[in-house]
Amino acid sequence: MYELKTKETDSSVIEFIESVDNPRKREDAYKLLDIFTEITGYEAKMWGTSIIGFGKYHYKYDSGHEGDAPLVGFSPRKAKISLYFATGDTQREKLLKDFGKHTKGKACVYISKVADIHVDVLKALIKQSVMFLKETYPNQ
Repeated sequence: MYELKTKETDSSVIEFIESVDNPRKREDAYKLLDIFTEITGYEAKMWGTSIIGFGKYHYKYDSGHEGDAPLVGFSPRKAKISLYFATGDTQREKLLKDFGKHTKGKACVYISKVADIHVDVLKALIKQSVMFLKETYPNQ
């Protein structure tokens, strides 16, 4: 049976942010913490050793694979800051057009610093992702 690596933990979000070496990334992590908390209304929780997540949902794929994941989150990694939004949401692409300087993967959007993006668009991305996941996985 597949074992999820990224699970919600009791580790301290503040201690994790304080352990970020780069002072600018640490400052950006606190800005993101405030933004994600304000928009979602959820308390920040550590997921695994390096993801700060907000809220959670239970997913189950047609393959039978299932698990829990944060609704949205971020991680101040060495190279870039990873922002985690819902996959499969067609509204995400529309919003990203006005987001600012970023790159993207399937579930992640990568930024170098908060100053490179439009915070209002970030807030819209967070709201849209939470709404999409709550509609897609209702019984949470």
